[in-house]
Amino acid sequence: MDDAMEAKYELLQNGTKLCRGGEAFPLSTDAVLLADFARIPRGAAVCDLCAGSGALGLLLLDRDPGVSVTALELREAPCALMEQSRRENRLETRFRVLRGDLRQIRSLLPAGSFRQVVCNPPYYPVGRGFAPADEAQAVARTELCCGPADYCGAAAWLLPTGGSFWLVHKPERLAELLGALGNAGLEPKALRPVCPRPESAPSLLLLRAVKGGKPGLAWAPPLILAHADGTPTAEYRRIYRMT
Repeated sequence: MDDAMEAKYELLQNGTKLCRGGEAFPLSTDAVLLADFARIPRGAAVCDLCAGSGALGLLLLDRDPGVSVTALELREAPCALMEQSRRENRLETRFRVLRGDLRQIRSLLPAGSFRQVVCNPPYYPVGRGFAPADEAQAVARTELCCGPADYCGAAAWLLPTGGSFWLVHKPERLAELLGALGNAGLEPKALRPVCPRPESAPSLLLLRAVKGGKPGLAWAPPLILAHADGTPTAEYRRIYRMT
């Protein structure tokens, strides 16, 4: 890890250290909310696609000492951060860091090898909206290297029939996302909008899909992060006890 990526740690609820490399890879609200939304069975083996610096996988490991996570990430710098977290937390047997391109998933991991897959993907199509000048942030935020068809297809390859795919995304991409899930044989089963305040439109969507599942999508009540006066809601406070 070079000087620009000097280690900086965030302590999770049960003592796990997230190495986030200064301000370059902060612990995001998206990862925290998805970790809470995902109902991962105790002791499950999980694959984290678009893992970044590993925040989502480490939150799951912190919550359940029986869970194991394989974190797949394309970029070198966040993989180095995950390796640092792996060593710092002595997670050698529970946290595997795999550098690779999820578009080549069939050469990276066996078919049907995980019953649980999670993903906090890039949200924005290339050329639309804000484009970070920094290449690392551009890859993390925009679909330079993968889009919905890619990570939905990767999840479908990794899951057996009945396995669950948990992800977070932007509401404005919902139609495209549902199409990509359907094309991959993943049936949307649970959807929860996230709203900054009661009067706000959703800013995020939390979604669970099941490989080979029967049709039937259940909408959960919106997750409201703050009251109208800006104070955190009880549910927000409950969720953030994880960090």
